[in-house]
Amino acid sequence: MRTTFLAKANEVERKWYVVDAEGKTLGRLASEVATILRGKHKAIYTPNVDTGDHVIIINAEKAVLTGNKLKNKIHYRHSNYPGGLKATTYEVLMKEKPERALYLAVKGMLPHNKLGRKMLKKLRVYRGPHHNHEAQQPQMWQPRGF
Repeated sequence: MRTTFLAKANEVERKWYVVDAEGKTLGRLASEVATILRGKHKAIYTPNVDTGDHVIIINAEKAVLTGNKLKNKIHYRHSNYPGGLKATTYEVLMKEKPERALYLAVKGMLPHNKLGRKMLKKLRVYRGPHHNHEAQQPQMWQPRGF
């Protein structure tokens, strides 16, 4: 009788991937990156184990939002003080902190628990084309469907 394979955390082999966001749609790119971080692209995927790989996103400033999302979509944050709700349109957010916009998009597509927070630590987002992770010898990842 065969049993289902379950990956163990110490047996997972992690790779490093570079994803170029230039000209890519923000949400579609974020869902692809979330898939890599979760490990769903691997045959050993196990839902309760972090089987994902490290992801470096470059050219975050060149990611695209479709339709009227730049003007209509609003990012909210709160200072935890009374009346401390701050609202920013994605037009301003993409000009000032495009890496934050991509980070938040990926964060929303990961599990909202301890495992999701652990997966999110393997994400690095950079505004321009340069990153400082050459020592890890990352491979280029071509997102599917683009």
